[in-house]
Amino acid sequence: MIDASFRGNRIPDYPQMSRRLGEQGAVVLRVMISPDGRAGEIQLSKSSGYARLDRAAIEAVREWRFVPALKGGRPVAAWYEWRWEFRLEN
Repeated sequence: MIDASFRGNRIPDYPQMSRRLGEQGAVVLRVMISPDGRAGEIQLSKSSGYARLDRAAIEAVREWRFVPALKGGRPVAAWYEWRWEFRLEN
C-alpha cells in the first residue's frame, strides 16, 4: 500500500443530536485517494458505534483534498487510512 497524506481540511461537524445524546467515539475510514487528490471510494473500517458520527466523518472526508501518493515521482491512486475521534470536548 502506498500512502497518501492528509492536507488539513475542515474537521467533521459534530452532529447536534449526537452532542445532546452524549455520543462519542472514534471513526476509522479507508479512503481511496485519486491522483488529483480527491477522495474516491470511502470504506468504514471501524465504526464509532453511532451512525450519525460515522456519516459526519464520511461526509466531511468526501469533500476533502489530499496530497496524493507518489510512485516514481508521479501522483498515483492509493488507499489512505484516516481516524477521527468525536469527543464532547471537541
